Amino acid sequence: MLRKSVSAFAVATCLVLATQANAEDASNDATTGAEEIVVIGSGQTRSVSTLVPENLDTLPPGTSVQKALNFLPGVSAQSIDALGVNEQSLTLQVRGFSTTHLGYTLDGIPLGDGAYNNYNGLTISRALISENLGRADLATGIAGLGIASTSNLGGALTYITSDPRRDMGAQISQSFGSENALRTFVRFDTGEYGGFSAYLSGQYTEQDLFVNQGADKKSTGKQFNGKLKYQFDGGTISAFVDISRTNQADNAYISKDMLSRLGWDWGGYSPNWDAYVDLAYCTVTGPTAADRCVPATSPAKNGDVTYTNGQILRNDELYYLTGDFDLTSALRANVSVYHHKNKGAGNNWIVGWSKQGTADTADDVPVRIRDTRYTIDRSGVLGSLSWDVGFNRLQAGFWLEDNTSSAVRYIWQNVTGPFSLARYLKGQPDSTTWAQETKWKTRQFYVQNTVKLLDETLSVDFGFKGTYARSDAFAIDGIAKAPPGAQQFASGSLTAEDYFLPQVGVHWYVAPDHELFASYAENMAMFQGGFKLGPQSVTQDVWDAQGKTLRPQTSKSVEAGYRYVSGPLQISLAGYWVDFNNRLLQYNPCPTNRQQEPGCGNSFHNVGSVTSKGVELAVLWKPLPWLSWYNSASYNKSTYDEDLDWCTGDTCVVKKTAGKQQVDTPKEMFASVLSVNHAGFFASLQGKYTGRRYYTFTNDQSFGGYTTFDLGFGYDFGNLGPLKGAKLSVNVTNLTDKRYASNFDGSVFAPDDAAGTVKVFHSSAPRQAFATLGFTF
Repeated sequence: MLRKSVSAFAVATCLVLATQANAEDASNDATTGAEEIVVIGSGQTRSVSTLVPENLDTLPPGTSVQKALNFLPGVSAQSIDALGVNEQSLTLQVRGFSTTHLGYTLDGIPLGDGAYNNYNGLTISRALISENLGRADLATGIAGLGIASTSNLGGALTYITSDPRRDMGAQISQSFGSENALRTFVRFDTGEYGGFSAYLSGQYTEQDLFVNQGADKKSTGKQFNGKLKYQFDGGTISAFVDISRTNQADNAYISKDMLSRLGWDWGGYSPNWDAYVDLAYCTVTGPTAADRCVPATSPAKNGDVTYTNGQILRNDELYYLTGDFDLTSALRANVSVYHHKNKGAGNNWIVGWSKQGTADTADDVPVRIRDTRYTIDRSGVLGSLSWDVGFNRLQAGFWLEDNTSSAVRYIWQNVTGPFSLARYLKGQPDSTTWAQETKWKTRQFYVQNTVKLLDETLSVDFGFKGTYARSDAFAIDGIAKAPPGAQQFASGSLTAEDYFLPQVGVHWYVAPDHELFASYAENMAMFQGGFKLGPQSVTQDVWDAQGKTLRPQTSKSVEAGYRYVSGPLQISLAGYWVDFNNRLLQYNPCPTNRQQEPGCGNSFHNVGSVTSKGVELAVLWKPLPWLSWYNSASYNKSTYDEDLDWCTGDTCVVKKTAGKQQVDTPKEMFASVLSVNHAGFFASLQGKYTGRRYYTFTNDQSFGGYTTFDLGFGYDFGNLGPLKGAKLSVNVTNLTDKRYASNFDGSVFAPDDAAGTVKVFHSSAPRQAFATLGFTF
């Protein structure tokens, strides 16, 4: 039987659907042209690709749309699970920009910057059940001016929900897979009555981690999506609800040294509590610790060992109400209001004394619980107006958001024995490591004009946006018995402000089926939040010394390309140049497993720029109506422009980084997808090569390139009695069982790592498989 958890994935037939020129048009016509599958955004002044639901038919139900984009040129989507839903390991690299330097929206509603331990949004897997996708547009280099994002130094992902169906019906599917995986999905559509239509849907998922750990490794998910639409003469009003409950067993970040000793599947001691306690005595001091230490068995070291690698909990509620109104035949308005509330926690076993609050040492245990808690409470409004006059299309829009987020770390010193950490801990913790609340104020606007000339064969977009983003951080006491100590996180304010960020693009139908395009854009990112990546997650002394010197990160991007779209053959070729400036880097002298402790001397500094140059090619060939072959290739050279003056405490050393490839940025990537869909049978085989990736700034340590294959096949039985459709599918991911370093932890990148001890990567999942049976009524 194939190893491990649910999974997946064989890429869908062909890939992308031509996107429409403006975001507001796209959000209101999510299914237009779904049968005309193309690779590129024909007619765009920028590089844009679109994934539609038909492309997901051969993917395992529940696969994150973000991970499904991995086959596109210039895209590296990583996750330890083949479905791409594990919160900590889901990362994205597009043209050298990482997850938190891209933009994300759902029906125009901002999803934040995609960071783990997020402070201003949520991942797409927590916001949208994959069966409810209308389509996903990926701007690989330059996002549109209208996207509600303050992180898109590079491109952007804009997700569109599906509309309710016109006819009443129901859909159900059940999946089973490796590592005790199962998933149930149901959806009911009311059909359209008097302009009203709606759907209700839900999913439940389970799966175990693939690591060598006997217990406490189950992840579960519960999610509800509902959408209501009212269409009337002159407009549309829509409402959407998402309620998500995520509870995930975590996997450890490991180092090269650990990999050489322990292998890919290193896990915790659970359920062997006594052995873990015996080992924990080795790293504590106290009157009852003498002669109690039982060291780890070689090749493991004492510092490698844990009982489990913790549990990730996230509760989300997201609501929006949006209206599109045709004020006149040429004047159109859109307005949306939204609210998002999040409660999160990360629970982990750590070494340290639990003395139960008594003088009696008989019940002392050398194990504590680290309890990290998060909240988000944000509300916002977006609006836009477009006016077609002559050969001009004038547009203007705004986005306002207020958000209060918090991050607090507590320590529990009352541990007496093992129990499941897959729950929110109740009661009063013993002490507070740090506690910080941040109030965010975001204000953004844009104006743009699109001019069409020469019988609309030539179009020019030009405009600009303005951004004001302020974060006011406050040190708070928290709820523990003991408040934070002297190493508490800081109070302070940061503002990223620029009211003229221009963008211009040109598109020309130079001949039938032949297109040329070029674009230029400037962008600025607001300062990040959160306790791992945010520059306000430092002590007050460090903040007072550095806070006023920090500058927001900026980018200048140029891209140009050629498209050929004719019958069975489609080609896209694009080149780009990007200047990523004021790069903000975390300096931290502590070991990588302690770098969230403020006492380590954590600090943030602007350290210069990165220059990215690259080229991308995509080719889709459909020699027969039922056969397609897609290929993509990309080359990216992203290098640091300066040497790095690396300081730990009072000691500074110049590290030779100028000209070195940026961390976690493969130079070469290739993907190929062969798809068949004929007489009810469908199958797809995908191969993806990802080039060498460095995790040190001097490039002294890296992981070599690797190739993976994913296979999916099945049969659509069509109508069976009262059933409108029955479909059976089987998917196998990592077909050749290739093991590799999947995602990197961007908060621990270091100048060098001669000993290979930086705990920077997650192990990839091994070969995984599951089967799905679905019906519609």
